[in-house]
Amino acid sequence: MTATTLTILFLVFLLAGAAVRVWLATRQISHVETHRDQVPEAFVEKIGLQSHQRAADYTVQRTRLRMAAGLFDVVILLWLTLGGGLAWFDTQLMALISNDLARQVALIAAVVVVLSALQLPFTIYRQFKLEAKFGFNRMTPALFLADTVKGLVLAVVLGLPLLVLILWLMQTAGTYWWLWAWASWAVFNLLVMLVFPTWIAPLFNKFTPLDNPALKDRIQALAKRCDFAIQGLFVMDGSKRSAHGNAYFTGFGQSRRIVFFDTLLAKLSPNEIEAVLAHELGHFKHKHIVKRLILSFTASLIMFAVLGFVATQPWFYLGLGVTPQLLASNDAMALLLFFLVVPVFTFALTPLMSWFSRKDEFEADRFAAQQSEATHLVSALVKLFDDNAATLTPDPLHSAFYDSHPPASIRIRQLVPA
Repeated sequence: MTATTLTILFLVFLLAGAAVRVWLATRQISHVETHRDQVPEAFVEKIGLQSHQRAADYTVQRTRLRMAAGLFDVVILLWLTLGGGLAWFDTQLMALISNDLARQVALIAAVVVVLSALQLPFTIYRQFKLEAKFGFNRMTPALFLADTVKGLVLAVVLGLPLLVLILWLMQTAGTYWWLWAWASWAVFNLLVMLVFPTWIAPLFNKFTPLDNPALKDRIQALAKRCDFAIQGLFVMDGSKRSAHGNAYFTGFGQSRRIVFFDTLLAKLSPNEIEAVLAHELGHFKHKHIVKRLILSFTASLIMFAVLGFVATQPWFYLGLGVTPQLLASNDAMALLLFFLVVPVFTFALTPLMSWFSRKDEFEADRFAAQQSEATHLVSALVKLFDDNAATLTPDPLHSAFYDSHPPASIRIRQLVPA
């Protein structure tokens, strides 16, 4: 491949992807607004018109914000690559830092910080304007700042050693450095999964043991029926950040636990909570988490192998607007370019991944219907759709392309056929 060919392919995929995103977003906005003033027949007795209109407005405004943020990201990516942004950062750091490894770490850190700063206005607007407008935001500016600082510290403490290790492997491990780098990345992710429930999550939220004996006994009986060994039942203070509710299980081995948002417990009945948890346990029973891990690790292995090849090709750098350094290492630049442009070339896989995710959701729903009453799961879903202002009338094509969960009407029809 030549540098010119890569440039053309990059621009075609980037602009085509942006056009598809805008087209799908426009379809979603139009479809939701068209059906704004009429509750779908299946939900007429369960959700009022005012709630339905609120969900429509929330969906439309979220879609517009995502569309604006997506177009902004396209501009930033063009600036960093063909516009010479990455090359400028590298040149400036070459003049300031003589140690090669330190320069490369600084290059990646500088780009990450700049990208985070550029995306910050969208994050702040989403949290304190959009979410607040529809009654979901409960986060204070002080808490937002604290979360940001904690996230930055974690990134440095956890991410920096991994980055240094990968850069060191790129320089010293020979032709197959990418295999060792992938193995390091995989081990790192498994370790994070292991310590997340007990060490990382408590840095951001408070977790208290479930203090409801009747509900606790009910959940333990459900877990026993599902052959799920529980190490703990906890309630998370999600309400200090958002009014959205959820439940999940996390960790593995001795760190495995079930976590309920306090907002979820406040909204659902014991029957509904059991049904929602049965759905989550359905993911465990069908080994969805394990399958996704295997898929993720396999995909990452392929990506590292491709990176190992393109990192040695001059056309890879030149085609993306960077002239390789002749007297210094280009490893950090290879990492940056690769992981910035990979989403451009893999965007077309989005509907396939969404389809697999929805398939898993249907399986988990069927499992929940076997372990609890399907009607209880339906009533819980309706409450969650209503409380979370999830639209009942998404554009079918937009939903098929993006949604990890099936639309409400289809999901409920699968649970309780008419």
